[in-house]
Amino acid sequence: METTSQYTTKEALLELYNKPLLELVFEAATVHRKYHNPREVQMSSLLSIKTGGCPEDCGYCPQAARYHTDVEAHKLMSVESVIEQAKNAKANGSSRLCMGAAWREVRNNRDFDNVIEMVQAVNDLDMEVCATLGMLDEDQAKRLKNAGLFAYNHNLDTSKDFYKDVISTREYENRLDTIENARKAGISVCSGGIIGMGEAVEDRIGLLMSYMEMDTPPESIPINALVAVEGTPMEEQKPIEQWEMIRMVATTRIAFPTSVVRLSAGRTKMNMEGQALCFMAGASSIFAGDKLLTTPNPEYNEDMEMFKILGLEAKAPFTEGEKPESKPDPIIEERKRKEAERAEELKAAREKLKSEGFEPRKVTTVDSL
Repeated sequence: METTSQYTTKEALLELYNKPLLELVFEAATVHRKYHNPREVQMSSLLSIKTGGCPEDCGYCPQAARYHTDVEAHKLMSVESVIEQAKNAKANGSSRLCMGAAWREVRNNRDFDNVIEMVQAVNDLDMEVCATLGMLDEDQAKRLKNAGLFAYNHNLDTSKDFYKDVISTREYENRLDTIENARKAGISVCSGGIIGMGEAVEDRIGLLMSYMEMDTPPESIPINALVAVEGTPMEEQKPIEQWEMIRMVATTRIAFPTSVVRLSAGRTKMNMEGQALCFMAGASSIFAGDKLLTTPNPEYNEDMEMFKILGLEAKAPFTEGEKPESKPDPIIEERKRKEAERAEELKAAREKLKSEGFEPRKVTTVDSL
């Protein structure tokens, strides 16, 4: 991934951000057309595979257990349910499925084994698989990579300076470490931020500088506008103007010319004209479907009408990288072997008892009297 050398300082990026809007959009559109097909926009679907009950205190998130929101906690979805949702998303034009779990960190347990199977199954559907599961170590990242994970999402959210005003239960460095662990495993990195949380413009630039300082910037940079949810500490934040989203998209596009800039949360507050300017300024991905994890999103038919009017085309999967190979997971294979062995032992025990004339004792209940 490349950066634009003339914008590698905070001062230069701030000057770029504050350019007259139409000049900024023109420069961004010129860069976008050089490195990307301006008519292609990837349609992605975001699925909450485990909702609510998160121990973190992210000020914007309705899934934090400590906040009183309308979000109901749900345990991890079954592999079969995720496959069904993935097939529906693909039928509706999505080429990427991002699976999100409200975890602080990945734990090596049966739930993570199930996520590995989800990744394998969705990858087999010829869809790009992205996951956002919280912090993970190198070994966990390697398991996800071997399962066929295309990208790992772990947002920095904001600048290092403003971060402490957003969350206290996880350090900024923890986020950088997780991104590095995904990178070491050979997984494409998806990492961006949220604007409209009360931060200064300098903090938006500080977020981009965090990516500038990486040896390899993210392959994908999602730009989100805060969706203020009642019951969270940021419920009183006023929606930002759509021009701020356009500025942030354009600045990101120019600074990181080869990365995919993703127009993510907050599109419900934007009209079609505002979104069109975002696409012109370099956004080449949206989330399709009427919900992003737990917050509203434009409906699928509405997006299809917008694509038709603007002359946009849905991007095919794996245009930004080769399809990963799903490999058997040794931990899951060993678990299944033991389960099969145990099942055979129980079957043999039942047959032995039956051959010896054993009959289960009949229990009389009150209802049968």
